[in-house]
Amino acid sequence: MTDPNPRIGVVGIPGKWSTEVLADAIEARTGFRAVIDLQHVSLDLTTGRLDHRGLDLGELDALVVKKISAEYSPDSLDRLELLRAAEARGVRVFSGAEKMLRLINRLSCTLTLRHAGIPMPETVVTEDLDSACEAVQRFGEAVFKPLFSTKARGMCVISADQSPQALRDEVEAFRRDNPMMYLQRKVELPGRDLGMVFAGGRYLGTYARVPQSGDSWNTTIHSGGRYEAYAPSEALIDLATRAQAPFGLDFTTVDVAETPDGPIVFEVSAFGGFRGALEGAGIDAAGAYLDHVLSEL
Repeated sequence: MTDPNPRIGVVGIPGKWSTEVLADAIEARTGFRAVIDLQHVSLDLTTGRLDHRGLDLGELDALVVKKISAEYSPDSLDRLELLRAAEARGVRVFSGAEKMLRLINRLSCTLTLRHAGIPMPETVVTEDLDSACEAVQRFGEAVFKPLFSTKARGMCVISADQSPQALRDEVEAFRRDNPMMYLQRKVELPGRDLGMVFAGGRYLGTYARVPQSGDSWNTTIHSGGRYEAYAPSEALIDLATRAQAPFGLDFTTVDVAETPDGPIVFEVSAFGGFRGALEGAGIDAAGAYLDHVLSEL
């Protein structure tokens, strides 16, 4: 770090715990605090000014991205383009805008993981209703996932154990909001899945997410799950390390599950979770992330 007091802004949601924790850590280390809500940013392409309520983001040394919106959507891609404008002004963005672009869309993330040989649930992606119904029949049960979502929002389980017409109606209902359907074979989880935390590609630790009830398919805290400590094997750490490597993120969480057929990766997060790392694994993720950022400036 060449500047002992760099001006580092946090891109996030004002008032949200993880955003404020990161802003607190930056202020404590640098004396500067700025929380940037991208919905209040404007870009003047004539002057190149990227403005957030009077602050020209192009004059900052860095932007650390914690969250670009409360929920993912195609609009999130447009917000990342604004961060590309900041990079063009010489502002370091953590993680880089183009790197995050590859992860906001679930399909893009999945294809990158597949091409890297990372084990994942059996997956079908299609706009065709008949093909989706056939996949459900083949899988027995399938989890349908929007291409843009966080914390399992918009996901549903569709079972083949019903009449063909009822199955078709359920799939059609999902397709109305999600023309490109992404569905995975529902896998049996051992009562938990794992969040494996990385900063600058370095493994920090692991926490488990445990569902509210023993037979729930969804472990997210948004749906009533809880965090617990977990000590993974070296093989699991190696798998998660390989999964996050192609994306080159500055901070991320890899979602991993152990199944009867071996471990699988669900996704690599564009932003990663701070609360799970702290409550489940005792990791000061904000501090670790900031250490990495400062080492890069």
